[in-house]
Amino acid sequence: MDGTRGWAAGPGVAERARSVLAAAWSCAVTAGGAREEYAGVHSVTDGGEVVLAAPVDSALRTAALCAPRGEPSAVLEFADVAPVPVRNRIRARLWLAGWCTPVGDDLLLRPTRVVLRQPSGPVLVDVDEFAAARPDPLTGDEARLLTHLAEAHPDAVERLTRLVRPESLHAATRVRPLAVDRHGLTLRIERTRAHGDVRLPFHAPADDLPQLAERVHVLLAQAGAAACPRALQRQRADGDG
Repeated sequence: MDGTRGWAAGPGVAERARSVLAAAWSCAVTAGGAREEYAGVHSVTDGGEVVLAAPVDSALRTAALCAPRGEPSAVLEFADVAPVPVRNRIRARLWLAGWCTPVGDDLLLRPTRVVLRQPSGPVLVDVDEFAAARPDPLTGDEARLLTHLAEAHPDAVERLTRLVRPESLHAATRVRPLAVDRHGLTLRIERTRAHGDVRLPFHAPADDLPQLAERVHVLLAQAGAAACPRALQRQRADGDG
């Protein structure tokens, strides 16, 4: 799906991968033939290395302590989950494979292979580019921003559909904000048995919240000046006319 304008700037794959990593609260770890789920036990260094406060009886810690040279191979998997309830909430998955070594009481994973899977398919991310990239500056605020937009301003979300090509709205039953980054806002267009996404790019990148507010206001102003598309076939709650 495309918006009405040609420019569709978006984050590069390395930046997108770092944003997924920065926002993730939990991860799945595979090491020594075992798979474990961790929540709230990892942090990320400036270079994209992952520090894990793994349990003392974990398979990952056992592998790190027992493997030759103390450098076992491990794979970490992170899921990027949309903060707003939509069909198919997993927006992307990130896999980091590399060497895990003890550092004090923690374990440090140094990535040697990075794979980002988005709806368009998996992409191998250059390790050096991944290390040098920084998360999107709005990553830490995205969940709160999208939830507020969906719950407090559904009228604004519907107004933004005026910037979407009419064919992209065919048979739509609901439109929800799916993602936002410094380059633009993405809407999820849901139908009875399918869905698609449309991106509304900003006229310039937004590097902080005041800039983001201005960019969204510009989109809303453009939407207000656009012709209203055919009304969406919305699913109505009990009591709606």
